[in-house]
Amino acid sequence: MKMAHCDFTYPGNKIPTLFDITIQVSMASRVGCVGENGAGKSTMIKVLTGEVVPQTGDVWKHPNARIAYVAQHAFHHIEAHLDKTPNEYIRWRYADGSDKESLVKVSMQLTDEEKKLQITAAQVSWKGADGKLVQAKKIIGSITGQRRQVKNDFEYEVIFQNETRSAEGIYIDAKQLLKLGWEKEVKAIDTRIAQAAGQYVRTLSSAMVESHLGDVGLEPEFATHYRMSALSGGQKVKVVMAAALWNQPHILILDEPTNYLDREALGALANAIEGFGGGVVIISHNSEFVSQICKEEWLMDAGHLTTKGESGWMDRVGDKMEEQEAIAVMEDAFGNKSAV
Repeated sequence: MKMAHCDFTYPGNKIPTLFDITIQVSMASRVGCVGENGAGKSTMIKVLTGEVVPQTGDVWKHPNARIAYVAQHAFHHIEAHLDKTPNEYIRWRYADGSDKESLVKVSMQLTDEEKKLQITAAQVSWKGADGKLVQAKKIIGSITGQRRQVKNDFEYEVIFQNETRSAEGIYIDAKQLLKLGWEKEVKAIDTRIAQAAGQYVRTLSSAMVESHLGDVGLEPEFATHYRMSALSGGQKVKVVMAAALWNQPHILILDEPTNYLDREALGALANAIEGFGGGVVIISHNSEFVSQICKEEWLMDAGHLTTKGESGWMDRVGDKMEEQEAIAVMEDAFGNKSAV
């Protein structure tokens, strides 16, 4: 995921919060974002994750990428669930297949321009049931949520306005859909499929969740038999980390994770981050903590970004996201196969 030459100004402000920010994050990243309170650290990450939209610049995320964003208040999430065990909390949080703690992103809300494009007839092309190219002036009424891969691109099933869904399905490529105002719906489908991919390899069972909690260092006794009200600060951090990692994200972003943590909890957090196989971005004013874990630092100062540390490692490693092939068929723990 990356953003290039992005400026952002909050509504009502005359001075931008971010000036010409360009950053990128891969699965090999270990980045610490440091700076004084109000320097723009959290705002920059909100732009990167799509929570807010920049006035200028571009933001990109691989269609199959799963991003876990643990906000500043996330360590307080479990305070409303102290009557649950850690096991019960994670199963509650992901019971419907999505993360109940995830944020509603501004970037998924349609603009007036996008709404206008969606109701305007335009020339579109697709392959018919016989494999021949069909072209017609149409208005897309909806996108069904089905996606398929054709070579290196994705196509999405659509239903044209005032028409019924065809038996073979009509699939339009992403480039056309973006021009017609459907970019955010395409991103939503990509996100849903990516999240589903993270859950297919294991079921949301008590035994599987207990094993997952054990992976971050929480013993089975505390994971399944103790209410969270009886856990120590360090154990609660392990619960928060385990919950964020349940969907097996490629990138983990932690916003001020050192706030309100004692020494034991900080140690638990550092160990969990060290053992994580994906990319990590830590936003913090605690430069000492960041320097122990991260090989690259982003320094924010009044909306301006400078970097230090070993920044060239990203070019050598390459973006592992680009190397991933899209999954066409998925198999759950019971052997059931589903097309995605």
